[in-house]
Amino acid sequence: MDNKKLKGIVDIFNDSGLTFMEINEKEGENAFSIKLEKKGEILPVPASAHAAPQFSATEPAASDTEREIKDFNKYRDVKSPMVGIFYTSPSPDSEPFIKVGDKVKKGDTLCIIEAMKLMNDVVAEEDGELVEICAENGSLVEFGQVLFKIF
Repeated sequence: MDNKKLKGIVDIFNDSGLTFMEINEKEGENAFSIKLEKKGEILPVPASAHAAPQFSATEPAASDTEREIKDFNKYRDVKSPMVGIFYTSPSPDSEPFIKVGDKVKKGDTLCIIEAMKLMNDVVAEEDGELVEICAENGSLVEFGQVLFKIF
């Protein structure tokens, strides 16, 4: 087995999250065998397999909850444009502008930042869904600090 092939197998193993791998190679021949283990289950890979493991069609389809998992690389951070006090609502007794799970449109007010007795609206630059509020209401925020994560 050449180094490229071995490196490919190790890379696949590392990317898959498996916990056990066994490789047997016969000397003088190109034949070898590999065993990968996941959750106590041994999955033999035939010696003729040179690519990533193929999964059978009998595997259960992804559940609805697995489909709803969002890719963290697609989140957009809304950062503070200034130093000031972060407020999620226009007054202490009113509802917040947005809550986690709300859909936002470009131009919607997300929060207010008070700086030098002036109230400054922070608006959404893109459409999306609010997935996290990263600052605490009434707290001091710094320039460039992440206030929200929008998907």
